[in-house]
Amino acid sequence: MVMQDGGTVDVRPGSDPGRAAPEHSGAYLASGLCLVLYGAALLAWTVYGLGQADTSAWDFVEGLFNPRATPAPQVLGPYEWAFTVAFLAVGGLTLAQRRTARSAALLCAFLLLAVSLREGVGLFNTAYRDQYSNDPLGGWALATRGLGLVTALVVLAVLRSATERPADAAVSPMSAHRRRHSRICGVLFLITAAVRVIWTVRDLSSIGMPTTRYLRGAVDGSVLGTLDLSASAEFTTVSSVLVLVILGVIALRGRRDIRGALLVFAAVELYLTVRTVVLLTITDFFSLSSETTEGTLSMATTAYALAAMTSVVVLATGRGYGPYGGVRGALGPGVPSSE
Repeated sequence: MVMQDGGTVDVRPGSDPGRAAPEHSGAYLASGLCLVLYGAALLAWTVYGLGQADTSAWDFVEGLFNPRATPAPQVLGPYEWAFTVAFLAVGGLTLAQRRTARSAALLCAFLLLAVSLREGVGLFNTAYRDQYSNDPLGGWALATRGLGLVTALVVLAVLRSATERPADAAVSPMSAHRRRHSRICGVLFLITAAVRVIWTVRDLSSIGMPTTRYLRGAVDGSVLGTLDLSASAEFTTVSSVLVLVILGVIALRGRRDIRGALLVFAAVELYLTVRTVVLLTITDFFSLSSETTEGTLSMATTAYALAAMTSVVVLATGRGYGPYGGVRGALGPGVPSSE
């Protein structure tokens, strides 16, 4: 309700504009259930790793942000910890049938499919395949991989076609404002991807690693030679660059609402960047970085990543929008917001 010229005007829509259409209810529920189940499986592995490492819960919490605080290796790494939260959060929003969760759920499904395909390539290696039989936890690890593949296929199969009806997806008068935010996010993502590629190429050149060997580590799960649920550094780097480029291009075009995917991936990147900042702080890197050009550039790009991902999170949450999708204070001249 708002007040206008001394009277009351009802501006509430007939239905919740943030909720998916009723005909897509089954697709959202099935996707949400699969994402929550897979998130719960990763959470179970995290708890198991915490018990095996013989550390306190507080040590683990500190290790979430301080890479040097964890005294023993964990079953899962920071990449998986971040996506455990993402799977549970996105799954919950998908079960609540929020439209914003659709793009986030599809993003999670594509990443899960990439992980599954990488593991599938690794299984062609006989020695690596035998580890699933010889390792006491091999069966559970394989079951987790299988659950991830099923989750990816279900979400992609049912949510890709769960598009809104033309009447529900009609462009609002305020859509230009949202498109502007989307394009800003797209530019920030594309710059981040370019910077990451430059640093990766520089690192490969400095250590003399062939590009083909590096790329094999990104697509072949058997390269490390050990059964490990944690993603390799090659996979996380290559996949993050691809996601940044793909989401950046889509956001830059501003033709569809992908706020959910932007928010989830920016939040994951922000968490990983914060861990990097903590590591650089405790190793006294910032005080020494100005002594070399490379150190100065590294500090500058880290600061950019922190600022860029924070900006995307803020823009993607839609803080500038009112309760019904309109811009705050934009109900008209002299008409205050209902908040």
